Amino acid sequence: MATTWSASGEYMEACSCDFLCPCIPKNSTTPATYEYCKVALAFQIANGQFGETDLAGVKFVMVAQSKEIMSHGEWIAGLIIDTDASDEQVAAVAAIAGAEGNGPLGGFAPLISDFRGLERRAVNFSSANGTVSVTVDGMIDQEVVGVESLSVPGEYVCIDNSFHPVNKRLNFASAVKNMINAFGIEWEDNSGRTNGHFAPFSWQGEAA
Repeated sequence: MATTWSASGEYMEACSCDFLCPCIPKNSTTPATYEYCKVALAFQIANGQFGETDLAGVKFVMVAQSKEIMSHGEWIAGLIIDTDASDEQVAAVAAIAGAEGNGPLGGFAPLISDFRGLERRAVNFSSANGTVSVTVDGMIDQEVVGVESLSVPGEYVCIDNSFHPVNKRLNFASAVKNMINAFGIEWEDNSGRTNGHFAPFSWQGEAA
């Protein structure tokens, strides 16, 4: 019997590509800056349900490494879920992040050939005034700063109608901290030249 679920909150990501990442404007069909893309996508759920399981407050990070052209597949990936999450919440997030959830993130599943498992670690997620950060001790240390809009005060330069599974509208940002050391995926560049995004998300689906 299918399980109905929903989740909404905030997301951020930073990757190994130089700003502006070529993947988003060209629907993941053009080469990354290097012969790979190493990326972490972090989420903080504000409201959500997976069947009878409340998901409010759960934080998680999806880490991945793709080929030079992301849509060609053969990704390495892993999932980090906050230690404050209950066993039921962990199971729910694992389903939502994978093919089982039949949601937006499930679209990544056919691209992943090497899933390296799930880690339960303390995830710290912070967002204020266009600066969004996530830390997982020894594994993730990322902070992105939005590109302020000169035409709409208080908002940020963005791309709309994108192919991104989290939200079709993404704010542009520079990654001022960008460290990944998880699931055999290693990356660090704190120069401020690499790419980031942030946006709200609102998903729903039925898990098989």
